[in-house]
Amino acid sequence: MKRIINHLSDNDLYTFSVMYYILQKYPRAEVGYTFFDRNNTRYPKGFDKMLQEQVNMAADLVFSDEELKYMQDKIYFLPTWYFIFLKGYRFNPKEVQIFQDASGYLSISIQGKWFSTIMWEMYLLPTISEMMNIINGRMDEYDAEYEWKKAYDKGVKAFRNGLFLADMGTRRRFSFEHQKLVLDALVKAYEDCKKDGTATGKLTGTSNVFFAKEFNLTPIGTMSHQVISFEECVSGVFECNYNMMQKWADVYKGDLGIYLCDCFGNKAFFNNFSKDVAKLFDGLRIDSGDEKEETEMVMERYKELGIDPSTKSIVYSNALTIDKAIDLHNWVGKRVKDSYGIGTHLMADVTSSKTKEKFPYSNIVIKLTRMRLTESREWHDCVKLSCDKGKTLGDRAKCEFLLKELSY
Repeated sequence: MKRIINHLSDNDLYTFSVMYYILQKYPRAEVGYTFFDRNNTRYPKGFDKMLQEQVNMAADLVFSDEELKYMQDKIYFLPTWYFIFLKGYRFNPKEVQIFQDASGYLSISIQGKWFSTIMWEMYLLPTISEMMNIINGRMDEYDAEYEWKKAYDKGVKAFRNGLFLADMGTRRRFSFEHQKLVLDALVKAYEDCKKDGTATGKLTGTSNVFFAKEFNLTPIGTMSHQVISFEECVSGVFECNYNMMQKWADVYKGDLGIYLCDCFGNKAFFNNFSKDVAKLFDGLRIDSGDEKEETEMVMERYKELGIDPSTKSIVYSNALTIDKAIDLHNWVGKRVKDSYGIGTHLMADVTSSKTKEKFPYSNIVIKLTRMRLTESREWHDCVKLSCDKGKTLGDRAKCEFLLKELSY
């Protein structure tokens, strides 16, 4: 099968921002990641071997001078030495172990230095998704003209209804070419809405660094849940959010000021959301739970701290559609600065040209499940509780213990 990923910058911005954070705070840390398939997919026979070929091919990828120059120009909050470091970065296929059982279920584990292994998530997930679409013959039923028009219409609807919208769909995209097509349609939709004076919203960018370069968009992203899951093993569940915010702010000095607030649920976060850290960050990202309930709690907490919520930002990113985002935007009504990161609804919403039915999409994630501070320290389990039961992942015994500790 052809190589699926051809560029090291075909990756989300948060991978690079978190990698830099790791190099600053935990350069000797070692971790383990685990693949989770929420659909319990039975993969075709031999899928593990085909995926291993993709992993082996990753070793040949290098950052081009053009990629690094773009990143250095646009990702201004990362220092020059970091891009010199990236110039020498290479994937190490030995960090990845793939196994497929007789029933077709797929297991993937990744282990090694944290700063190195972090790159595998956004290599493996879109690779698996696109491979499944190729193997199942869906590329032959792909109508590019229809999909472009569908994405264009979504963009027009979004921008005419005030949405500040970013693409966050790399990990579950139908294919590389589909993500390119959708972004082309969104850019055209935004340009047309600006031209005819109907644009009350904005195309704020894409999380994918390669496509940000290709379409002259802003690369969007801050952090991922893994840094908070890791910090829980260092600081404990009752203090990990506060210490994480302090450490992140120490590294980024006011840049990248959107914090993920749901890794260990509401209680753990709000107990740590004191006035000093609330003023350090521009706002929060809500990635689970009921968005309206979560927003009310966030605004109430800001008010308790003497902070006007309308001066702060909330980024919504939990399985959104355009219609759901518009409903949220109208409900928010300028009480906070709202923006929306949409992934699956843009990049995996593909219709068969033959059956006229939507193709199933891969509901897959790779999560941090183990850590140790250095190569000579003991291993600890990393978990994520979230505000959605379906997004709670990791060692079951530890999850149950933490839920009890937090009185959830």
